[in-house]
Amino acid sequence: MSTQHAKAAAQFILNREQEQWHNETLWFVRQKRDNMAMRIPEWEELRELASQIKMHTVSRLDSYLEMFASEAERNGATVHWAKDAKEHNEIVYSILKSHQVKKLVKSKSMLTEECLLNDYLIGQGIDVVESDLGERILQLMGEHPSHIVMPAIHRKREEVGKLFEEKMDSEKGNSDPTYLTHVARKHLRREFLTADAAMTGANFGIAQTGEVVVCTNEGNADMGTSLCNLHIVSMGIEKLIPDLKSLGVFTRLLARSATGQPSTTYTSHYRRPKEGGEMHIVIVDNGRSAIHGDSEHIQMLKCIRCGACMNTCPVYRRSGGYSYTYFIPGPVGINLGMLKSPEKYCDNVSACSLCYSCNNVCPAKINLADQIYLWRQKLDSFRKADRIKKLMSTGMKFLFNRPALYRIALKIAPVINHLPRILIYNKLNAWGYGREMPRFAGESFSSMWKKGKIKKTNNQ
Repeated sequence: MSTQHAKAAAQFILNREQEQWHNETLWFVRQKRDNMAMRIPEWEELRELASQIKMHTVSRLDSYLEMFASEAERNGATVHWAKDAKEHNEIVYSILKSHQVKKLVKSKSMLTEECLLNDYLIGQGIDVVESDLGERILQLMGEHPSHIVMPAIHRKREEVGKLFEEKMDSEKGNSDPTYLTHVARKHLRREFLTADAAMTGANFGIAQTGEVVVCTNEGNADMGTSLCNLHIVSMGIEKLIPDLKSLGVFTRLLARSATGQPSTTYTSHYRRPKEGGEMHIVIVDNGRSAIHGDSEHIQMLKCIRCGACMNTCPVYRRSGGYSYTYFIPGPVGINLGMLKSPEKYCDNVSACSLCYSCNNVCPAKINLADQIYLWRQKLDSFRKADRIKKLMSTGMKFLFNRPALYRIALKIAPVINHLPRILIYNKLNAWGYGREMPRFAGESFSSMWKKGKIKKTNNQ
C-alpha cells in the first residue's frame, strides 16, 4: 500500500538534481551544527540541562503560566487565552478590528501557520504581510513553508529572481543574492512603513519576568514592532521557561542547532508595550494540554523548533518538506501530526529509517525516533496498518516459531537466486524498487558450523 508521503516523495525524487541539491544543502547545515557543537566542551551538558529545564517547566506548567500572565499584565501587556486555533484567530481579529487595522506585518511564526491565521485574516479583509524573507517569498508564490527555520530552502535563487521580476519589478535575469536582498529590503520597507500593526511569534516566554523573547536573523520582528504602536504576540503554552538564567542555556543551543551560528543576529526581548502603544499576548493551547497528559509523547512539549532533526533526517533531506501531509515536516512533524490526528497523518510514520540521528542532534534531547516507533506499533489500532506488512509479519512469526520448518526454508531459499527476475521484482516486492535483492547463501551459517567448516577460536 503506497502512502501519500511515498507518492509525493516519489514525485520529488524524479528530479534527481533537485533531490541531490536539497540533500546536500541541508547536510551542509547539519555539518555546520556539528562544527559549532564540537567547539563547546560542555555541549552535551547543555543539552541535558535544556531537557531538564523543559521537563521541569512542563511538570509545573499551570504555575508558570499563571506567573507569566501575572507578570506580563504587571508590565502593561494584555494577556488573552485561546483554547484552540479558532479562538486564537478570533481574538487576533477582534484586536485588529478594534484598532481599525487594515495591514498587519508579521514575523515568522509556526503557531500562526498551525492556526491558519493568514487565510482567516485575509478572509476578513486584512492585508497580511509576511516580513521574514523566506516566508515573504513563499507568500508571493502562494506556498507554505517546507522547513520550520528555512521556509524557502527548497527554492533556488534563480526562481526567486524570476518572482521578484514579476512582483517587485527587479532587473530581468539578475539572481545575484546581494541584489535580490536589496530589492526585498526596499519592498519590505514600504510594507513596514504602511503597516497598522505588527505580529510576532515567541521563541521563549520568561515566566519570572513576563517577557517574550524573539530570535531572528533579519531584524524584521524589531522593525515591525518599532514602527507600529500595536504589537500582538502569538505564543504556545509550551514556549515557557522559568527565568532569564534558563534562557542562557537555550540561546547557546538554538542557533547552533538550527543554522550552525553561534547565536541569532537579533535576540529581542519584549517586556512591555512601547510608549503610547499596546502589547497583546495570545497564549494558545490548541491540543497542547492533551499532549501534556500523554506520558508516551509528553516530551514533544520540549521542542524549541530549531529544525535540527530535519537537517539530519535522511528521509526529509531526500524527499522534501512537501512530501509530508502535516504542515510541519521531518521527525518533529511526524510526531506532532500524529498527536493532532493519527488517522489523518499516519502515512508520515513511514517516512523514517529509525536511524536515530534526530535523537542525537535534538538540543532538548527529545526521543523523536522512539516516539515514531511507538506510533508504528499503534497503526493497527487505528486500522491503518499496511495489509501486506501485516501478512508478512504473521508469516514470519509462524516460521520463526517452528525451528524445523525454518531450517527447511533455509535449505530451499537459494532456489530463489535462479528464478526469473520478473518473479522476484514485481509489485509484491516493494523493497525491490530501486534496489537489488541480496542473494541467498548456498549454505546457512548453522549448517557450516555443525559441519566444522567454520574454525573455532579459543574464545568460543
